[in-house]
Parts: sequence; C-alpha cells; structure tokens
Amino acid sequence: MRSDIVKKGHNRAPHRSLLRATGLKDEDFDKPFIGVANSFIEIIPGHFFLDKVSAIIKDEIKKSGCVPFEFNTIGVDDGIAMGHDGMLFSLPSREIIANSIETVMNAHKLDAMIAIPNCDKIVPGMIMGALRVNVPTLFVSGGPMAKGYSKDGTPIDLATAFEAVGQFEAGEITEEELTDIECNACPSGGSCSGMFTANSMNTLMEAMGIALPGNGTILALTKEREELYRKAARRICEIALMEQEKSSLYNVRNILNENAVRNAFAVDMAMGGSSNTVLHMLAIAKEAEVDFNLEDINKISKRVSHIAKISPSLTTVHMQDIDKAGGVSAVMHEMSKRGDDILLDNLTITGETLKERIANATIVDTNIIHTIDNPYSEVGGLAILYGNLAEQGAVIKTAGITGERVFTGTAVCFNSQDEAIEGILAGKVKAGNVVVIRYEGPRGGPGMQEMLSPTSLIMGMGLGDKVALITDGRFSGATRGASIGHVSPEAAEGGMIGLLEDGDEIHIDVDEYILQVNISDKEIAKRKENFKPIVKPLESKWLRQYRALVTNASSGAVLEAE
Repeated sequence: MRSDIVKKGHNRAPHRSLLRATGLKDEDFDKPFIGVANSFIEIIPGHFFLDKVSAIIKDEIKKSGCVPFEFNTIGVDDGIAMGHDGMLFSLPSREIIANSIETVMNAHKLDAMIAIPNCDKIVPGMIMGALRVNVPTLFVSGGPMAKGYSKDGTPIDLATAFEAVGQFEAGEITEEELTDIECNACPSGGSCSGMFTANSMNTLMEAMGIALPGNGTILALTKEREELYRKAARRICEIALMEQEKSSLYNVRNILNENAVRNAFAVDMAMGGSSNTVLHMLAIAKEAEVDFNLEDINKISKRVSHIAKISPSLTTVHMQDIDKAGGVSAVMHEMSKRGDDILLDNLTITGETLKERIANATIVDTNIIHTIDNPYSEVGGLAILYGNLAEQGAVIKTAGITGERVFTGTAVCFNSQDEAIEGILAGKVKAGNVVVIRYEGPRGGPGMQEMLSPTSLIMGMGLGDKVALITDGRFSGATRGASIGHVSPEAAEGGMIGLLEDGDEIHIDVDEYILQVNISDKEIAKRKENFKPIVKPLESKWLRQYRALVTNASSGAVLEAE
C-alpha cells in the first residue's frame, strides 16, 4: 500500500507512535488509510452540515475495513462574498483548496481519498488537487438545496433574491414582497437549487465518472442522500482493498481523461450549465494534462442539443425536478441516442463503463428533460465568442439569453463592478447599451469577480432583453440575460476591452460566435499607443501573489508555477 511508507518497518516506529496517539491500534496498520477531504464550513448553506456527512462516511469506512483520516479545506460562499471586495478571494480560493488536498494527501501518503465538496470553487479545487495526487478518489457532494416558494406559491431561488433587489429599486415590488423572497428563496441546507455553478460542477462529476449516479441531483439532508454517502464510502474501500495493480486502475487520472473532459462539456451543453464551468473545466483539463482548449467547446456545442432547461434559464425547474425526471443518467442516455454526443466507453469509479452505467436510465417526465427530437435548442447551452474584442475568446451562457441572439449597441464603460452598480442605479444604462465592466479579470480584479449584482439589477429593472453586458470578469451561475464574460485578453494585460470608450459600437452574434467593436484598425492602433492598464492598489499579500502568477480566463485562470 502507498501508506506503507509511513507505517511499515522498524524505522517507522516513530511514525506509528504518532499514529497511535490518534487512536490507531495494532490491527489498523494493515488496513488502507483513506483521506476524507471535507469542506465543512459553517457560513456556507451547502456546507454547514458536512461535519455530519463526514461522520456517516467515516463510520461506513471503518465498517468496510479501512481507516479514515478526515481533513478540511477552506471554502468561500460566492453569494455572501458577492457585491463587495470579499469576492476577490473567491476564485483564488480554488488554488488554496487544490494545494491543501495535494499537501495533506502527499505529506501523509494516504492510499485513497473520498472528497466531500458541494459549492462554488470548492468542487473544482478538490478535483484539481486530486489529479495532482492521482490515487483512487471518489467524490460525493453534499447535495442540492430544495427550491423555495414565495407566499403565492411561485418557485423561487437565490437568483430570484438577487433580481428582487433590482425590482425593488425600480419600484416594481414592495419591501414586504422583497422580505418574503429573502426569507423563502433558500429554504434549507444544500447547494443553491438551480443549475448554478455548484450544481453544474456536481452534475459534471457524474459525466466524468468520478462520482456516483445521483450526485448532482439527489437533495441534501434526505435519506436518499445519506445512502449515497454510505455507498460512496463502501466503494472507495472496495477499491483500496484491491490488489495494488487492480486498485491503481481507479487512480483519478485513469478515469478523468480526455474523454471524461469532453463528456463533461457535452453534458454541460445539454443541461445549460453555468458559464463558470468553462473556467473550471479548462483548469481541470490542464491538471489532467488533457489537450483541450476553448475552440473545442464550440465544436461540441454545435452537435449537442440543449435538452434540459433549469433555473435560472427562464424556467421554474430546479435540481430536484431533474432528479424526479430521471437525473443526469437519463440526460446522458438520451444524448447517447445520437452519434458521438457522449463517449460511452470510459471507465467510471463504480467499475462499469459509462455505457453500462446509463443503460437502464430513462426520462420519466419529458416536460422536464426533453428528448433529442424535441430539444430546447439544436445547439448547446454555452458558446465561445471571438473577434477583435475577444481575440482569445469570451463565454456566454446561451441558455440564459432573454432577448435576441444578435445585438448591436453602444458601449457604456465602467472600470469596476462597483462603478457599474452605481451607474446602473443612477440610470446611466439605457435600452440599446452594451454595459462594459472591465479590470475585473483574474489579474485585473484580481480574482475575477462574479457579476450577479449588475446583471440582476438589469433584469430587475426590466432591461434584460434590451441591453447586453460584457466583462473580463465572470458571472454567477445564477446569471441570465445577454451576459458575456471571461473576455480575453483582459484589460489588465492590454486587451481590447480596456481600450473601449463610451459610445463605441459593439456587435454580438451568438450563432456566428462573434464579439467585436466596430472601429477601424487605425483607431485601435492610436488608442494602443497611449494605453496604460489600471493597476489597482492591493493590501492583501495573498492577492498580490495571485495577481503575479495567474493567467487569463482563456487558460482557466490557473497559476503559472514556472
């Protein structure tokens, strides 16, 4: 076993002595050591109960003949961090989480790992760390939150709460109605109930084969979810107790390979996932040493139909509804009916191929999960746009577009999210404008803030189908509307978005994958001559380190180690 290096032989007597201090007995030194990577933290709704989840998992690991060692990662709740400078720390937290997984697992030579993520950057951070360690690893998330209901019975969620602020500012709802939404939008523990970033990533782990069926859709804090935890614990021990040669077949890199990455993007297209999945899957692909880039995403989008539409994409459908309708396995089974939309021969952590896993899955409700013969769209729910305004690409969640897919408007420029919020509330944004929010990229922010507050204000003020928004920052999974993020190169590195001026004409064509500013090459050259990017002052030592090492969004905003 990998852990023999810390527990076998006379020269490891000091190591065993320390391990005995934690409660280990003689018989435990012949058992596999399982790392239980928990992301328990009390301030995140999807995580405050994960201490109880880990207790269930550790109990099952012990019953299965292995020794669990729990350790924790940090976590940031994007919804709570949003709208102020706390959001600067959200994306950088992904790197801390990856580093912590790598550190604990390799420092102690644990044999296998079961990871318990749930929300935001914690899921991709754990996956990235697991890929570096490359031992058998099974992911089992905390589970999605139930949808909420307003007093009149309308299904609501976190996106409703953010948009309600804009509606209140516009005088469309009363303070009492705003309070009703506030108190009922997030009714329980779990990852926010729509196809936001957390649930998008928890869903894609099923597609990648590193989690069990139901990981993305079975509600948190239910008996069904508890059984999933126990099943996951039993399975990781089954693998750890195998002979080394068989066990190593389940090393995470053997499962999360190029086909798994492509399957993740395909399912993302079919279910209209968060635009953040692009950022995270590019980073995951780099850790897995898979040759995948932005251009490949449009190729997948062109062939994969969008068959499941989930909040916030103009629907009241939530994750619990997808679960009842057949779950992610039903989505993948439906996708498999047409060509190579999904690659079925890939091994999964359960020991079966993806084809075997989804063989008996069926759509229970075609109003929730459509068939490929009756899709919401013939193309996927995400697209990558290019042009002189995004030479290295920009991302739009096409599933969330509320207006036209072709839009030409005049720029209204803001040099930060705070400026944009102030300008929107002051009435500076009118129908026919393209709102430009820059210096919010990985380096310029730093940390690539999510723009849910500006987009929610725009939607709440009734401008959702009348304006577009572009940024070198990113959007919350709860964002909807013509919102284009991840513009690369970013303003801080001299990208065209930094050269824009108020009144410039910007052209967007989603179906032709175009994002461009209609000014001459001569004018662009003139602006470049005198351009100096804004460098924001930073008190945080960690953010200064991050800014010095981070790449732009087209590379997954990973840190350059060399």
